[in-house]
Amino acid sequence: MLTQERYKNILDILSEREAATVGELAQLIGVSESTVRRDLNALDGEGRLRKVYGGATALNKIEGALEDEVNVRDMMMSAEKEIIAEYAATLINNDDFIYIDSGTTTSRLIDHIESTKATFVTNGIIHAQKLLSKGLKAYMICGRIKAVTASVVGAESIKNLSKFNFTKAFLGANGIDISSGFTTPDSEEALIKEKAIEKSFAAFVLADHSKFRKVYPVTFSELKKCCIITDKLVYSGFSDKTIIREVKT
Repeated sequence: MLTQERYKNILDILSEREAATVGELAQLIGVSESTVRRDLNALDGEGRLRKVYGGATALNKIEGALEDEVNVRDMMMSAEKEIIAEYAATLINNDDFIYIDSGTTTSRLIDHIESTKATFVTNGIIHAQKLLSKGLKAYMICGRIKAVTASVVGAESIKNLSKFNFTKAFLGANGIDISSGFTTPDSEEALIKEKAIEKSFAAFVLADHSKFRKVYPVTFSELKKCCIITDKLVYSGFSDKTIIREVKT
């Protein structure tokens, strides 16, 4: 097998698994462990993977801090967001006291809420309007208005959230990574998400498959603290870290 072919095979395996041992790579590719070790050293030197003790891990792209406008993000992965939101709405019971995070998938969740006696709290401006239009009992936390995400953030919002004890929280995330956890571009958004998880009995992150293996500047939670609701799980390893519910089309 040619060197470049081995390199491609190694990188393809890491793209699927995110991490692999020398022994696993040798068996999958059909070469000796000493050959794999040499290949890993070469690929690590080229910056194409990260060599670790006993194997290697994939390099995940670190995304930037800039965010698209709400209307732009709402059009991305639209069908996937819809089925995730529809399923998430079925988890709401009459006696629930629920936090709904700002975000395009959590906004769609509100569209699917049936008549219920549950109480809702949100930091999303669009979300608050939707809850009111459906005649649901709702509260909006106070704080600074962030235009790009149409959400309320800041120290006052954290103080406000600290008073509540939620049965469930439904949150969005920009990135989901095994090592970095749930991430977002903005530190103020991250603090609100972190506080909401802390104050909730159960927390659910609503995220389509494109969010996996992406890392943004600020981590707001470890994977184990939240259940993930997604349209499909593309990469292995994530289900070892937390509960994942796939809602396939």
